[in-house]
Order: sequence, then C-alpha cells, then structure tokens
Amino acid sequence: MEERQYLTTWKKYIPVIRLHLKRSLTEDQSFKLNITDFESAGDRGKSGYSFNIAIENGKVTNNIGGSAVARDLYEALKADEAIKAILQDKAVKISVGKTFVLSIKTTHLSSYR
Repeated sequence: MEERQYLTTWKKYIPVIRLHLKRSLTEDQSFKLNITDFESAGDRGKSGYSFNIAIENGKVTNNIGGSAVARDLYEALKADEAIKAILQDKAVKISVGKTFVLSIKTTHLSSYR
C-alpha cells in the first residue's frame, strides 16, 4: 500500500480548503472535489473516497487510520500554518460523501468543558 498517495492532491486543494474553513466560522461550507484528481492518485475501488474527520483544537478525535484519503488530508492541513491557526479552539468536522462534495462544519470550543 502506497503511503501518502493523496497528499499531493490535497495540497492542490489547500488554498480552497483554507478559504472555506475561514467561511465555516459563520456558516457551514461545502464544495465539489474533482474525482479524477483522486482516481489518478490511487484507486479506492468499492471502498470509495468517503470519510469523516473530527478535529478539536487541531487534533483528530476520531479514527481515520483506515482511510488514506483522510490521513493525507489531515497531513496537508497540519502543514499549513494559516489552517493550524484557524483550527485552534475550534471543533471542525470535515467529510466527503459519495457525491464527492467536501463539507466543513465548525463550532467554537467552550472553555467551560
């Protein structure tokens, strides 16, 4: 299994994801990904490219170990300083479904937890 096969693909999307992350502070965001970008990086076959990532304070809180697509997205997010700053003190859910739409929902973490 090739490691980091989707990292280059996600890096192309980082400027768009950064913009949508900023906008997600006021309302949920979604945009369509280009499936051929991902198919050329690696064939997921029947398992598809769907995933959910839950991030709190910049750290993943759910298990993304089984999804190379999700792991590589998180690597790309962590490498971007502006995105790391946005993720602080926030709970962010990023998901991609079967229709290849990336959705971002952001909530502020309460300091009273």
